[in-house]
Amino acid sequence: MGRVISVFLIAIVVAFGFLFFKKDAVSPESPVPDVYGTSKSNISNDWFPKSKNSKNADFLNLSAKSAILLDYDSGEVIYAKNPLEKLPAASTIKIMTALVALENSKLSDNFVISEKAAKVGENSMGLTQGEKLTLEELLYGSMLVSGNDAAVAIAEGVAGSEDAFVEKMNQTADDMGLSDTKFVNASGLDDDGKAQYTTAFDLATIARFTWEKYPAFRKIVSTYNRTIDANQGHKAFELYNDTNLLTTYPGVKGIKPGFTWDAGWCLVTYAENGGKKLLAVVLGSENRRGEMIALLDYGFFKSGIKIDRPELE
Repeated sequence: MGRVISVFLIAIVVAFGFLFFKKDAVSPESPVPDVYGTSKSNISNDWFPKSKNSKNADFLNLSAKSAILLDYDSGEVIYAKNPLEKLPAASTIKIMTALVALENSKLSDNFVISEKAAKVGENSMGLTQGEKLTLEELLYGSMLVSGNDAAVAIAEGVAGSEDAFVEKMNQTADDMGLSDTKFVNASGLDDDGKAQYTTAFDLATIARFTWEKYPAFRKIVSTYNRTIDANQGHKAFELYNDTNLLTTYPGVKGIKPGFTWDAGWCLVTYAENGGKKLLAVVLGSENRRGEMIALLDYGFFKSGIKIDRPELE
């Protein structure tokens, strides 16, 4: 009898051991996160600003509530003011809208414009209910003229509804290891009773990730003028990029400005000169253009690069 019990106990131990090792082999724990963030899914983000602290230059007296200036390649923080302060970011939110769209759809996908999208209001590319445009065309409308109608149309086309798309936006932020960001819509518009926020640190990470991964995004946000000819699906559109400094500051390639009454003046900018690449964010500024110029001048000066910009004199 004792021998039977012993055999039975051994069998149980072997069975549990098999299940344990099988589970471990199939579902290993996530890798140890790097020092600046965590990646938990198919979004593989291995670049973060290399500091979460303010890093001031005495002569840069910015009105912006938050700002960060980064070496694009290394992530070195050249300047930072309250980089982790959670703030509304207006239409710079559309950078994440573009990222989620590019992650989940093709540029050639066609989306039908809903009544909601056509009537969203404020900045608009001029969409009409029932028109059909490609994702690429809508991205031009969203990024160049900051069309809220285009952003909502993208969200509905990609995910079926704006709410479902916003879930994807928040999941993407979480997957990228960005814990200080929350989205409530695809446009960046102020939404009464709902807190939508990000930080200069998080927004710089989102912008860098999108710029690096998607050449189509780089092409779109660096385009000054795009004419979309009329076809059977839609009327013609003439779009001009309202990104500050794109045509006036040497080396600026875009990315996105934004303004709402809650957020103030916001701007995300990528620029390169003399082999040096800079990425900068200002949130809640009283003079986003002037303060972005000051940040870029400082960043290039620190690298020994003098910028000749007579257009701004």
